[in-house]
Amino acid sequence: MAPVPNTLNPLELIARRWQPSARFVRRAALATVVMAVVIVVTGGAVRLTQSGLGCSTWPKCTPDSLTPTAAMGINGLIEFGNRLLTYVLCAFIGLFIVAARARSPRRRSLTRLGWAQFWVVMGNAVWGGIVVLTGLNPYLVAAHFLLTTGLLTVCVLAWQRAGEGDEEPRGIVPRPVRQLSWLLVLATAALTVIGTVVTGTGPHAGDARKVHRIPLNWQEITQLHVDFVYIVVGLSVALFFTLRAVKAPPAPRRAVLALFAAIAFQGVVGYVQYFMGLPALVIGLHMLGSSLVWICVLRLALSLRERGPVPEEGAGAAADDKAPEAQLAPATSR
Repeated sequence: MAPVPNTLNPLELIARRWQPSARFVRRAALATVVMAVVIVVTGGAVRLTQSGLGCSTWPKCTPDSLTPTAAMGINGLIEFGNRLLTYVLCAFIGLFIVAARARSPRRRSLTRLGWAQFWVVMGNAVWGGIVVLTGLNPYLVAAHFLLTTGLLTVCVLAWQRAGEGDEEPRGIVPRPVRQLSWLLVLATAALTVIGTVVTGTGPHAGDARKVHRIPLNWQEITQLHVDFVYIVVGLSVALFFTLRAVKAPPAPRRAVLALFAAIAFQGVVGYVQYFMGLPALVIGLHMLGSSLVWICVLRLALSLRERGPVPEEGAGAAADDKAPEAQLAPATSR
């Protein structure tokens, strides 16, 4: 007769029967990053195709139907499809949580980051419903995008932590260099926030009907956005030469080159959309570029410290087995 388990925790039961590799956990974390970017881009597609009110209410699509009806056309399908992607994102986050919990030794930092992703998604889903119920209020739409960027931030942190150990962080470059990298993070965050204001004042309101816009001059706020682009580029160039001057390890230098590639892509797309009169497809690529730049900036800042190697499988159990022997050793020697 099979023994009765002494716990009803499903994650604990899975951990007893499945031991994923460190590579699997890291790939599961990367999958959440990819899905977060997909959510950013598809959310932009909802707005750019004027499908923001494709479903007239929330959590249902219409007062009488959970799903879009034929009368709602393509706009209803687009918005409802974006809602369904939330479930796909939750599935990937759930996979990461389960894999991180089942991995031996158990790393609470990873499972906490996984649950943080889940609760950000749940909160943002409710916020998205409020956006619909308020008729696409531009301030709430901006906050909706920033919450998604927050989700992307947590996903990148989880991806980074899945590839390193749990030791205290140690800088691999002088402290002023690390401070410069975090200044770049702050400048990029400000650039992202200003970008949401540009969106709130611009012509793509998210619906073909008249939607309230942020009462600011679009050209002036766009110029401010461009000014912060120059600040981000300048800090990136300064960090590149600083890393070379201090003979930083290869990883940070590769990270700053990846950032240059993302900035170049974003810059080209930005100028194309400006001179072509803000075509929807190019703006969608601009949102993709925004996500890539943010990922690269975070990865660059995190690459300037180390936390030791990933714990080997069974290391926690081995340490527990040796603990009683260590306690008995002094008594035996006396």
